[in-house]
Amino acid sequence: MDTDERPGIGELIRTGERSFSFEFFPPKDEAGEAQLWQAIRELEPYRPTFVSVTYGAGGTTRDTTVAITGRIARETAMVPLAHLTCVGHTVEELRGVVTSLAECGVRNVLALRGDPPGGPGSPWVATDGGVDHASDLIRVIKEAVDVTVGVAAFPEGHVDAPDLDADVAVLKAKQDAGAEFAITDMVLRASDYFGLLERAAAAGVDFPIIPGVMPILNINSMRRMAEFSRREIPAEVVDRLRPFEDDKDGLRAEGIRIATEMCDEMLAGGAPGLHFYTLNRSKATREIFEALKITA
Repeated sequence: MDTDERPGIGELIRTGERSFSFEFFPPKDEAGEAQLWQAIRELEPYRPTFVSVTYGAGGTTRDTTVAITGRIARETAMVPLAHLTCVGHTVEELRGVVTSLAECGVRNVLALRGDPPGGPGSPWVATDGGVDHASDLIRVIKEAVDVTVGVAAFPEGHVDAPDLDADVAVLKAKQDAGAEFAITDMVLRASDYFGLLERAAAAGVDFPIIPGVMPILNINSMRRMAEFSRREIPAEVVDRLRPFEDDKDGLRAEGIRIATEMCDEMLAGGAPGLHFYTLNRSKATREIFEALKITA
């Protein structure tokens, strides 16, 4: 199918079939690129609804993101979703990036404000000539090219939101600006995801919200990632992992079990699908799929 004929991700999700998708990041060297493409090829048989490629802080991976998503569009049957952030770009530069993506056959963009230039936890600093919010970025994208736009959502609220009501009001503003679906930050317990769905519905958000999943394979690494958004691994999860503190393989297996149970609960509760943060590896995702009886 010609890339221009592939339906947008919003349309694909609204067909009613469950969406399964994978996220990758641009590699730093040739070995990383080989690992990335190995993961992509190993996951392609599962026929994901889409695959996403992240965007480095301040646009540091701009060219690589465009190249990878373009190659996915050209060489695979998968629908690529390119991330784009406000950080470090003027409006003209943002228009140039989405135009380049469209020319490469990429018709879906995830619009993100992005982390502050100083890194997670530092104050937000606007880029001269740029935009400050994902909702503004959506408008820039939509004015430049005809693509489907998705956005981020946060099960426990965005780190900069004063409260959960303010957080979901931002999500509604993204929908009003033209977003057609959302992918959440990694979900640490199913109840947080369901709480987000309730708040979103009450605020008038009616587009699909896909939960993001990352199994805990190393508890210290996951703690650091959670701390970036000022979150904590739930106590009930820590309690299940604690017996395996000195058993790397056992902890990994329990982390896979916890993620599988959470995925099963979210799907049973009406989640439109699952989005896996792969870290450019496929094994853990494939193990969860096997446990959920999702076959290639």
